Formats: sequence, structure tokens, C-alpha cells
Amino acid sequence: MRRVIWVLLAVVLSTCSQSPSTLEEVLETGQLRVITRNSPTTFYRGPFGFEGPEYDRVEAFRARLEEKFARTISIDYQTADTLNEIFAALESGRAHIAAASLTITDDRRQRVAFAPAYQTVSQYLVYRLNSGRPRSLDALAGKSLEVISGSSFAETLTRLQQEHSDLAWGENPHAETSDLLLAVQEREIDYTVVDSNDYYVHRYYMPDLRKAFKLKEDDKLAWALHPQATALLDEIETFFAAPETGELMATIKERYYGHTNRFDYVGTRTFKRHYVSRLPNYIDLFHTAEDKTGIDWRLLAAIGYQESHWDPTAVSPTGVRGMMMLTSATAGGLGVQDRHDAAESVAAGAQYFRNIYNRLEDIPDPDRTWFALAAYNVGYGHLQDARRLARRRNKDPDSWVVIREMLPLLTKREYYSQVPHGYARGWEPVRYVRNIRTYYDILGWLTLEDAQDDAIRTPDSRPGAPGLQTAGQQAATSAT
Repeated sequence: MRRVIWVLLAVVLSTCSQSPSTLEEVLETGQLRVITRNSPTTFYRGPFGFEGPEYDRVEAFRARLEEKFARTISIDYQTADTLNEIFAALESGRAHIAAASLTITDDRRQRVAFAPAYQTVSQYLVYRLNSGRPRSLDALAGKSLEVISGSSFAETLTRLQQEHSDLAWGENPHAETSDLLLAVQEREIDYTVVDSNDYYVHRYYMPDLRKAFKLKEDDKLAWALHPQATALLDEIETFFAAPETGELMATIKERYYGHTNRFDYVGTRTFKRHYVSRLPNYIDLFHTAEDKTGIDWRLLAAIGYQESHWDPTAVSPTGVRGMMMLTSATAGGLGVQDRHDAAESVAAGAQYFRNIYNRLEDIPDPDRTWFALAAYNVGYGHLQDARRLARRRNKDPDSWVVIREMLPLLTKREYYSQVPHGYARGWEPVRYVRNIRTYYDILGWLTLEDAQDDAIRTPDSRPGAPGLQTAGQQAATSAT
């Protein structure tokens, strides 16, 4: 009997030793399977291909693995409809990493291993403007509160219920954050709970949303893995501990959230009103311009809104005119006969932007696009002056985070006297880029909602729609 036991033990140990670790599997197959969520705070398709905070982090980690192990690694991006699906994918081995803005909680630690946290957020109770702001949990009595099933928000409410026995809520197993926020906006439910990232991003296209109070703070977001994927976890921990990764995290935060810290309720409401009343009259012009230039029509429309609020008769005090606010010289150089002709203005504005974009070929996107927008506003020469100032300070002249600090210096004699193109109203392009990024984000989600209702065509719904292609887009070939 003892001999049989030893034989069985030897077989088990042999089998275990022959099973490759998760990291070995990734390196042998050349594929890292990542499960995520389709949302503005995680992963989505943008004008440059796949985008999102989690996409950028994963791609940076992929590059590190390739460099360290001298292997080509592709990413199999999978999107989940529910949180439970994410954890099930890790447990079954269908995914190696869950990169989905997951909050670290004690309950989740029983199922998965977490990588180092990359961001800290708070949990907000969200209500609709003019519906009465609740000041405490006791004020929720008799109201409808709904959260995502299996979420960290549900865990928080369960904990709070121990002190507030009357606290009641529903858990929706099929909803995403945007679904519940929209339900609050449309008065279908009274309240929901979201993290601070989602609140600040979503309020631009749901401007009636308001935060009532914090339910919890200092929640940590991190990737999750199977508990036995220890070798892969070691690599992730090394990646996040690197100084350059800290710089990358700051860049990602600025890219996706840097323009969300200023909210103009009236301006956002006006934008949504013009989206319904004005944009339909000119949307085909923006699509045509996209077809000719390869620039996402939503970006062109965002420029048009910033310039004229989609008003082809607009005239500025400085004499620029039309939908895209072209100067006489620019219009003449592009063959425009009538700057107030919307078709001519949009076509010329798109080509002008494309020309600037092409001149910045050494700068990677998205910074390249922000640079081109700034130059569209303040002039290419002044943009280059700002880059000169950055170089003199040993700062990165290809980073928008840096250049947006340099541009306002062009209003000061001690700085503009040192550069070829002299004085510029350098704060204007900074605001200009921030506004267009906001309008572009709103357009992206409004058109996504409309596309689902077949109310408006979007470039993503048209096979082969042109866009600004990047290496990241070419590398990201599998998303479900």
C-alpha cells in the first residue's frame, strides 16, 4: 500500500512539474490574454485604434516583456459584460490578466491575486440635479439605489448596512457603470454608486449628474491574476516598481483625466443642444472630410464646435470666418472661395489640420494630435517656440504635458524675446486643446449611443473607415 502511495505521489509531482507556468505559457505561445471592460476608463476603440487607460498600461507591459525576453508577444484583448465573467475568465485560464479598473477588496482576494495598485479612487453616491441632494445614508430611505452586481460598491453597501439597517439597494448583474449613470440621468433610478474616475469622465455627456457624498475613499485599483500565476505576477510587480513606469502612470492619468477636472454645466448643456439641433445639418460634411483626409470626423466636428459652435456664418473680432474659422490667408492658400460656405470651410479646415499633423511626424500620438490642435489655434511657429523652451529646460519637447506648460510662457517678455516668433497668447491653445478633447469625448459617447439606435452613422460602424493609424492599432488585432 505504501508503495502505491509513493507511486501516485511521484505521478502527481511529475505532472505538476510538466505543467508550464502562466509566464512560460505566454512566452512559448507569444500571446498574452487580457480580459477587460469596454468603457471610457478602461478600454475602447478610438480614432487611433484601441485606446483607454488599461490598454496603455497593458501595451507598456507587453513592450517590457518583449524587451526582457527577446520575444514577440501579441495581446488577445477580450471584453467582459460582467464582473463575474472577468473573475471566471481568470479562474478558468481563459485570461492571464484582468485589466479592468478593478478595486482591491478582501472578498476578491479570496479568488484572485492582485498586482501593485496603480491609482487610488473614491466611491461616490451619485444623484440627478434638481432631484434633491441626499446628505446621508438615512436620506436614501424609500428611494431606488442600484449598483453593479459583484462590484466593490456592493461590498461597501453591505458593510455600511451593519450600521444602517434600513439601507437597501438592488444589484444589477447585466449593467455597466454607464448604464446605471444613464438611468440616474433619465430618472429611471434615484441613485447609483461609481468611482471618482467614472464620475468625472461621464458627467461631460451626462451633465445633470452630481455627486452627493463619498461612501468610501482610498480604494486602490490594480490588475488581477490567477493566484498561481506567481511568475507572471513577479514580472508585473517589477514593471510597476520601475521609475519609468511611474512616469508612464502620470502620463496616462493626464491623457485620460487631465481635461476632466474643469466642468462647465452650461457649456455642456449647450453642446448637447447643438448636437441635436445643428450638427445633423453638417455631419455629412465632416464625414466627407474624414474620407478625404483620414482624420476622425468627430475630431473635426469638435474643432468646428470650438471654432464656431457649428455656425457657418460666424465671424470673430479678428476677422476669421466660417465654420472652421479660417483666416483669409489660410483660406486663400487652400483654394477657398467663400469662407462662409460650410462645405468649403470644413474641407479646408480638415486639410489644414492634416497638413499640420503631417509636419509633426516624429511625435507619437496622442500628443501629436494635441500638438496639431495647438498649432491650428496659435500657429505652427509658436508651437515650435514652445518646444524650443522645453529643450532649453531639458524637458521633453514631444510631450503635451510639457508643452502645455511652455506655451503660456510665450506671454512673458523674458521668454518670448528668446524665440524666433515672439509673443503669443499662449494660454489660448492650452484651453483650446482641453476644450476640443472634452467635445471629442462627448461626441464619441453620444454617437456610440446613437449608433446603437441606428440614429446616426459613426466611422466605427462603416467597414474600412479611415483614421489615423498607429503602431498600437496595428498590434492590437484581436478584441471581442
